Amino acid sequence: MKANILSLDSGGIRAIATAKILVEIENRLIDHNDRSRLTDYFDLVAATGMSAIIAAMLTLPDQNGRPIYKAQDILNFFLNEGTKIFDVSLWKKLSSIGGLTDEKYSATYLDKVLNQYFDSAMLANTTTAVMITAYDIRNRAARIFATTDTRIEGRNFQIKDICRASMATPSYFEPAKIKSATDTPYTFIDGGLFAANPGMTAYAEARRINFAEYTDNEYKPVNPGAESMFFISIGTGQVKKPYYYEDAKDWGNIQWLKPIIDITNTSNIETNHFILNEIFKTCSVPDDYIRMSPELVQVSSHFDDTSESNIKAILDSSDIFISQHKELLDNVANKLISFSK
Repeated sequence: MKANILSLDSGGIRAIATAKILVEIENRLIDHNDRSRLTDYFDLVAATGMSAIIAAMLTLPDQNGRPIYKAQDILNFFLNEGTKIFDVSLWKKLSSIGGLTDEKYSATYLDKVLNQYFDSAMLANTTTAVMITAYDIRNRAARIFATTDTRIEGRNFQIKDICRASMATPSYFEPAKIKSATDTPYTFIDGGLFAANPGMTAYAEARRINFAEYTDNEYKPVNPGAESMFFISIGTGQVKKPYYYEDAKDWGNIQWLKPIIDITNTSNIETNHFILNEIFKTCSVPDDYIRMSPELVQVSSHFDDTSESNIKAILDSSDIFISQHKELLDNVANKLISFSK
């Protein structure tokens, strides 16, 4: 038996693509057992940026300790709430000069919807181990919010605050000022700045976990290496906008701001995938690392583009990927079932 790991990239509104893929996997698990939820089969869920909401919704417990939301509920969340989260008023657009002198978006609606969905739920109570990234700008340190660390004093946080911290992309949303359960204040920005693809941080976190004890399943591995993991990494697709020497050679700080965020995210995603792929190549079953990321067709390079045409393009690209990879998705579901018995 292996530890089943799920890693979810950041990608703003393109998290719709991730949610679509998760719906397909969960539907296959429901065909096996109609009470199934994704986190019945995953032992660790890692996420960053807007995908932090996916991880949080997947693992939010009801009063009986069962996951509240299906993957379809999460897809509906992004379709219904995404445009409101990335909505900019005329006043905000003018006062921030399009995000140049202040954050582009008010976090008022984001805070409202996070409170609505997660209320006062705590990281310590997730149905499955969760790992979400953010960056502490006051103490200048990468932060990994992990369910397995919540036994340590000062390491437990409200889930809504963790999501807010991981989504605080500089120039888009103001930094998140939050407190731990022990009332210690912190200021965080987007975890995607160092882990747009949180795969390697998820791998490192999994290496620390006694899954047999944590899952109360004696057959699960303890501090597993790659040989004892089934690792699913899901991306939101990439839109690689080219930058040309003639344009970039005279750019200053302002002109480089958005390209640097774009390039940093893309290179981080690619590097983490490369390292994980090489690690699993040394295993007896290298196919136990699976990376799924749809090819995006006519999708905007801006992760906050919630126009009707762009959302349709994301959905269409996701549907094409799913139709072309039915066998792969069947294989993922079958392995999750096999490694969870």
